[in-house]
Formats: sequence, structure tokens, C-alpha cells
Amino acid sequence: MKKLIKHQASESFLLALLLAFVGGYLEAYTFFCRGEVFANAQTGNILFIGLNIGQGQYEKALTYVFPVLAFMVGVLIAESIRKHYQYRDSFIHWRQIIVLFEIFIMIVVAFIPMGIMDSVVNVAISFICSLQVESFRKVNGNAYASTMCTGNLRSGTEYLYKAIFNQDKIAKKHATQYFMIIILFVIGAIISMYLTLQLYEKSILVSAVILLGGFLMMFIQHQ
Repeated sequence: MKKLIKHQASESFLLALLLAFVGGYLEAYTFFCRGEVFANAQTGNILFIGLNIGQGQYEKALTYVFPVLAFMVGVLIAESIRKHYQYRDSFIHWRQIIVLFEIFIMIVVAFIPMGIMDSVVNVAISFICSLQVESFRKVNGNAYASTMCTGNLRSGTEYLYKAIFNQDKIAKKHATQYFMIIILFVIGAIISMYLTLQLYEKSILVSAVILLGGFLMMFIQHQ
């Protein structure tokens, strides 16, 4: 009889949906509450660094450097935590440590008033997103990103092609998952917009609660 191996639920589809919701939520939070900045992905920041250097606005270019550096530091820390805890016999999974770290930073950010400290908050959000995107990279064995949509859209469309023209049922399932992840990202952004306009900086606590649910979910083992 074949032995069933239990795995940590860190690659489950439900958790991927929760993380995508948080990704969209944070993107809208920094835009509507922290100076109309998108802090999740760094492509725009890198572009603005180049444009401002080209225009001789070196001081302004420097403001875009810090979120990029924070993102890089987040990746380094996530990899360090994975290296030290991945194979240890511990009560919690190394990815749960990452989630607790994210929640702690979100709670701190919730008590930083809007205004003069927005640039610091955006750096912190970039750091959070890098932790998340580096630590949670697969859903049911497929690569995905919870804090941005471009890669998910590409993969989902590729599987959609295979589902339509090759009549591939497995590809149909994967395509559905990718597009649902994108939809949850958008839903997270919409809800964040409404809550942020009412709760201001404290609205980030909603995403902290969602992540807490994801943290608890990872205690559940699945086949």
C-alpha cells in the first residue's frame, strides 16, 4: 500500500487566494493612504530612478532607491529564515515565521500617522511584499506571485490556451486557479480602497487579520 505523505499547507490554493487578497489590499493601501505610491512591485520604482537620474534630479531619484533596497533586503531575510528553519523539527513552519514578521510590521505601520512618515511606510510595505513574494512562490506546484499580477496573467493565459485548443482538463484547472488569484487581488484592492478612505492608516490592520488566518491555516496538514 502506498504511503501517503503529509505536507504543510503553505502551497494550498486557499492560502494563495488569501495572500493575493493581501497583496491587492496593500497595493491600494499605499496608493490611497500613503501618497499614491505602488509599493508591491519594484519595476515602477526602478524606472523612476532612471528617469530622475536622466533629468538630473538625483535627490528625487534617491527616494525611489530606498523601496528597491528594502525589497532586496526582504528577499535576503526570507532566504536566511528559510535556510535556518526549513529542515528543523519545529512547531511552526518557516513560512509561518515570515507571516508573523509581516503581521508585526503591519501593526507598527497602523500606528504611524499619515503624512510626513509615508515614505518610511512605503519602504516597510515594500519590505513586507518582498518577504511574501519570496516565501510563497508556488500554488499546488505551479509558480505564482501574490503581490503582483503580470506573471499570473501570463501563466493563466498560457494554460487557458492549452485548455481551449488542446482540450487539456488539467490546464483548465490551472488557468482557473490563476485567474481566481488575480480576481482576489482585485477584490483586495477594492475593499482596501473603501476601508482606507474610512479608517485611514488603521485599515492595514484588516490585512494583518487576514494574514493571521493564513498563519493558522498553515497548521493544517493536507495530503
